[in-house]
Amino acid sequence: MKPMDMDLQFVADALPAFLSEAREQIASIEQLLLQLEDAPDDRELLDALFRCAHTVKGSAGIFGLDAVVAFTHHVESLLDRLRAGDLQLTPAMSTLLLQCNDQIRALVDAAQAPQADDSAGDAARAALVVQLQSAGAAGPAAAHTAAAAAAESAPATPGTARWQIGAVFGPETFRNGMDPLTILRYVAGLGAIPQVACDTDAVPTLEALDPECCHLGLQFALDTAADRDAIAAAFSFVQDDCQLSLQPPAASSAEPAHTADPAPDAAPRLGELLVAEGVATAEQVHDALQKQARQRSSGPAPADDNRFIRVQADRLDAVINLLGELVIAGAGAQLLARQTKQRGLIEANTQIGRLIEEIRNGTLKLRMVPIGETFSRFRRVVRDTAAELGKDVALEIVGGDTELDKSVVERIADPLMHLVRNGLDHGLEPPDERTAAGKPAQGKLTLSACHESGGILIRIQDDGRGIRRQKVLARAWERGIVERGVTPPDDAILQLIFEPGFSTAETVTNLSGRGVGMDVVRRNIEALRGTVTIRSTEGAGSTIDIRLPLTLAIIDGFLVGVGSTKFIFPLDAVVEVIEQRSTALQPDGRGRACVELRGKVLPVVDLRSLYQLDATPPPRVSVVVIQSQGHAFGVVVDALLGQHQTVIKPLSRMFRSLRGISGSSILGSGEVALIFDVVSLAQLAAQPALQ
Repeated sequence: MKPMDMDLQFVADALPAFLSEAREQIASIEQLLLQLEDAPDDRELLDALFRCAHTVKGSAGIFGLDAVVAFTHHVESLLDRLRAGDLQLTPAMSTLLLQCNDQIRALVDAAQAPQADDSAGDAARAALVVQLQSAGAAGPAAAHTAAAAAAESAPATPGTARWQIGAVFGPETFRNGMDPLTILRYVAGLGAIPQVACDTDAVPTLEALDPECCHLGLQFALDTAADRDAIAAAFSFVQDDCQLSLQPPAASSAEPAHTADPAPDAAPRLGELLVAEGVATAEQVHDALQKQARQRSSGPAPADDNRFIRVQADRLDAVINLLGELVIAGAGAQLLARQTKQRGLIEANTQIGRLIEEIRNGTLKLRMVPIGETFSRFRRVVRDTAAELGKDVALEIVGGDTELDKSVVERIADPLMHLVRNGLDHGLEPPDERTAAGKPAQGKLTLSACHESGGILIRIQDDGRGIRRQKVLARAWERGIVERGVTPPDDAILQLIFEPGFSTAETVTNLSGRGVGMDVVRRNIEALRGTVTIRSTEGAGSTIDIRLPLTLAIIDGFLVGVGSTKFIFPLDAVVEVIEQRSTALQPDGRGRACVELRGKVLPVVDLRSLYQLDATPPPRVSVVVIQSQGHAFGVVVDALLGQHQTVIKPLSRMFRSLRGISGSSILGSGEVALIFDVVSLAQLAAQPALQ
């Protein structure tokens, strides 16, 4: 393969990593802009915003994405003026920058899937460039200052000037994902490179050559109209691995070129180059080398402990699946070891079980991500939707550091999006209506998350008009969802909004009115083994609670038995276990009964009666006390089999309608145990008419 082909292949292989990082930077730009609306003079936020835009532009240049570079350059120019204090960030300017950020995202996405014709996008970007240039135009005084500065820095003769550039790349350049030839091509985009000389004196012999180390140095001329900062910016991604020398046109020893601190192995050679080019004197080079030696003798700088590595999601999923099989195999080996009654074998398998548990906990943490990253996306949604509806809404995020399985986070984003938009459209009132009702003109929407009973509780709360139950009931009668004249309990009326085709909107808008969405929300949440409930007070607002499992892979379970059938409770939901005579329980036809627990009545569910299991109850049974949604209930079982590492397997289509069961697991003996859905069991236990 030719060197150029190898270089192009390297760029193609590295492009997915660039796209992923660029999307992260674009998301950061959006969040920083939204934060700056509350603190427009925050210099740290402005600097971070500029760095994000500059990173996207520089990375895109390395990969030859000229459209991204050209458009982002205009955004970067405006951000630079904001950072310098020449301009003040206004709401209109913030909206413009958000629109530009959307276009940058579209250009980055187009790099992954190029479009044959994007004339509409080109026109939109051209219009935004005009607005950016208009927004960047300051008053006459500022314009005069800028013109004077430009005239002072411009060359004496029009056109380009020739710069002499030297770049000695450090040995870690390749390992850090950089390629000198790619950077050289990017620099060529600033002008023309008439000549290039490669310094290979530092390349070791073939026997001592490490192919992962870089030993190249480049000397070349650049004919360009760009200034020093623009040229130096081309090397910004290798500034820690490159010793750069910039010799401007008509430079002399009185105006030495700007150079970076040389690396230890490159310093003597670089010093010779500087002296040979007349950029520095031998005395200056000697003093610099002495200073560098003193710095090295003071000890190395501490390493950064916050290191990250990117791993493809499918590889991590494969590891999780193998870990599940390892847990099942380990349980089987431990069971066989107990049957042999050999003490040494039992102890060895117990140690293996502990190690498997530690590996399980560590591996599952790799998939846990803060849900605050998902919540932050809704800042833009709330801002734009509220503006479209003519409403003033403040978004509050609580518990953003609560961690959840990445696969759950990805699948809950769309339901949350619909619920947030629904709250903005139906729940929160316009400012004049809120003022007339004695409320603040600005509405409040709160997104919160917290851990609860081995799962996570996500809450969407607003202080709007609430749900009008009579209107919901009238629409349910009209649609035939509820028999006309029948009035269900208040909680059941609220749950009607999740019925397919149900909507109380009088007119169809871009946001609502077609009766689709809320039923899909409930279906998607239930597919994650979660539940959604709603509470509302007319005139005061609504609260939607979503309860989800922390992970969809492996959990700590509490294994119980009823006859020959095995069941598993999520261990975090188990509070305590009490003993009871089986004759003292008189379950009704639905398997429900009551027992007394410390002076209070505890509703219980008898699994034998509920699932009609053919097994004679023992004289004494155990009642496992479960906590769910702030309420306690009991489940009657025959045997307590202890803690169990549970690998969650989905139920087949035939058993998905089985109430109270959310999944299954394979035990070490090869038996199948059913995993309880404690929320559904709690609803069974809480139903009225317990006998």
